[in-house]
Amino acid sequence: MRISYNWLKQFIKIDWKSEETASLLTDLGLEVEGVDKFESLKGGLEGIVVGHVLTCEPHPDADRLKVTTVDLGDGNPPVQIVCGAPNVAAGQKVPVATIGTKLYDKEGNAFEIKKGKIRGQESHGMICAEDELGLGKSHDGILILDTNLKPGTLGKTVFNIETDEVFEIGLTPNRADAMSHFGVARDIKAGLVLKEKHVELITPSVSNFKVDKRTLKIDVVVENDKLAPRYCGVTISGISIKPSPAWLQNRLKAIGLTPKNNVVDVTNYVLHELGQPLHAFDANKIKGNKVIVKTVEAGTKFTTLDDVERTLDAEDLMICHAEGPMCIAGVFGGKDSGVTEDTTAIFLESAYFNPVSVRKTAKRHALNTDASFRFERGIDPSITEYALKRAALLIQEVAGGEITSDIVDLYPKKIEDFQVFLHFEKVQKVIGEELPKETIKRILVALDIKINNVTEAGIGLVIPSYRVDVQREIDVIEEILRVYGYNNINFTEKLNATISNSSRTEEYKVQNIIANQLCSLGFNEMMANSLTTPNYIKLSENLKEEFNVVMLNPLSNDLSAMRQSMLFSGLEAISFNINRKRSDLKLFEFGKTYHKLPSGYEENKHLTLFLTGNRTSENWDQKIQKTDFFLFKGYINSILSRIGLENKVSNLPVTSDVFAEGLSIAVGKEVIIEFGTIKKSVLKHFDIKQEVLFADFNWGKIQKYISNKIKFTDIPKYPEVKRDLALLLNDTITFEEVYKIAKQTEKKLLKEINLFDVYQGKNLPEGKKSYAVSFIIQDETKTLNDKEIEKIMSKLQMNFENQLGASLR
Repeated sequence: MRISYNWLKQFIKIDWKSEETASLLTDLGLEVEGVDKFESLKGGLEGIVVGHVLTCEPHPDADRLKVTTVDLGDGNPPVQIVCGAPNVAAGQKVPVATIGTKLYDKEGNAFEIKKGKIRGQESHGMICAEDELGLGKSHDGILILDTNLKPGTLGKTVFNIETDEVFEIGLTPNRADAMSHFGVARDIKAGLVLKEKHVELITPSVSNFKVDKRTLKIDVVVENDKLAPRYCGVTISGISIKPSPAWLQNRLKAIGLTPKNNVVDVTNYVLHELGQPLHAFDANKIKGNKVIVKTVEAGTKFTTLDDVERTLDAEDLMICHAEGPMCIAGVFGGKDSGVTEDTTAIFLESAYFNPVSVRKTAKRHALNTDASFRFERGIDPSITEYALKRAALLIQEVAGGEITSDIVDLYPKKIEDFQVFLHFEKVQKVIGEELPKETIKRILVALDIKINNVTEAGIGLVIPSYRVDVQREIDVIEEILRVYGYNNINFTEKLNATISNSSRTEEYKVQNIIANQLCSLGFNEMMANSLTTPNYIKLSENLKEEFNVVMLNPLSNDLSAMRQSMLFSGLEAISFNINRKRSDLKLFEFGKTYHKLPSGYEENKHLTLFLTGNRTSENWDQKIQKTDFFLFKGYINSILSRIGLENKVSNLPVTSDVFAEGLSIAVGKEVIIEFGTIKKSVLKHFDIKQEVLFADFNWGKIQKYISNKIKFTDIPKYPEVKRDLALLLNDTITFEEVYKIAKQTEKKLLKEINLFDVYQGKNLPEGKKSYAVSFIIQDETKTLNDKEIEKIMSKLQMNFENQLGASLR
């Protein structure tokens, strides 16, 4: 929000430098993000002075040029200036751009006036035309000034160039009361109280408002006073639409607004002055001389001021005449009812509309106007009529005309001020310091908070209705603290801390154990937004559009739905990192997915893993190895082992269509994990060109199978024995089949089965491969002898031969 310092000084008389005022505003919670300089004319006519043309002679070498001598009033001898204007003559007072002055062309590009020669004659400056100074468009000749002006008078003084400083305030959404120059001035006044600087807040007077004649009455009907609790209006006739005077244009330009015409400019002026949005209707376009505030049928077409036809909703509040809508209440005007050059009479509206209704309507139609910005945050309902009178008087001042009706003020149920009781003990507890009671009272009075009663325990307060964000005791304490100053609170050297003894759930403990395990394996935890774009469902046929949980009031289209899968937010993170030269990534996330099912809303917890890039960073004594499927599976197995499910699961084909290849891991028939390599078509959507491995643990299902019972066994006293077999097998047989047969063959003594080599190629029959498998055998009650060991190995070999057709190499 932009606040003009000159404008601010109309309400509060301070002579501080802008830096001091900016510092005070920031301390009060209205953070000043920057201070910009404004000039009503670019360059501010710096370097332009009044010159007195003493002589004017024809140029000896150019028919259209003249050589002049000009007194610049600086105490130095007159300077010679070559001028090509046909109307230059001796005795004139003219604007002169001195050496070093910067002027601006029509495109706003600067050029500097330098000493030079024109056709052999020296020229020390430039006598300027109207357009060269930016004061108009005429270039017929130089600008001739009043002969009474003294040479050397600054140009910015002659032409009343206004300079200003503009504060860029980062306004927080709760500070609806500060959305105007008057509101900011009100805050400054409160902030000055504790600095012992008592200044008066100057309120624009409306005492001159009067009805001139009652010749143009517009009837007003409000059909829904919940959506329009207060509605005021008045007619003004005999006005003349034309450009606004310079002072009004400069005020609007300073805060970044483009002047339109005198009536529209006044409504914008009052909006930024007092925070009350207004709207002017062409009275001759109000059919039936009747204004009706109501909702219309859904699907009604309406063309707004930006020439866009919009389809109205049944909840949109509209300002209508007898035959149809004229304006979207509190948001945007209509094309066919606005003020034009031909307008001679207006109906001026000032109202208080329901903030929620305005916010929904503005969001629905993707409109964000100065009016909706204020209405949807909550304006002051008590100044509706006052702002109307203020605007009416200004319109009469800049556009002429007469007030031709009484003010219509429909306010069936007054919006009452809030009442709060403030406990002194609570103030001390929250702030951490006991503030003097008189200081608290002074701050509250400075904030326009009325004191109803005072007791030993606290104060009964009445909060003005324009402070929509102050409705609780804690809000009042925050107000006291921001005016008192956070920097003024003393801190002790003693540090008080509370150690929480709240019990952690078993689920949290398991999650923490696995998170620590993954971190020890080199993974980094990520946390992605649960809000995402609904378009991601197009990347997988497993995701359904009707299952999307859609936000009613989204921040943007890219954050308008809850995620159905955690894959895409993870790929966003990977793409972000790769684009910043971090391509070797191990990421994990505990999070939730959301679905809108026919049976109701569903929320599921998941653990996801992402692996991409190289196993290790580049090193001189180590070859670069890419991450692969088997490394990833090892990480997954380590998690299953840690939670005691390693021997309870089986592998199934993967079902999700986001994988190019992969596996599902199930307990019984229930799939608890899906993992594999992501399809290139999915990766392409995120501009990822390297392989990405992804695992999705359904953490909710896994919780059912985790046992909290921990079994301890003694470390065996007797040695283990290792034996190897080199098996020649069909290339279609997997190690999992070998593993299962071995486990079924010897369940008690066979402790470990490891595949340590796979060979396929030269010297082997076609369609065959070789598995080198090691077996760890151990009896926990005695030392095994060779006969017992050979018996086990023979049994394994026989079962491999019979069930897999294996033979020894």
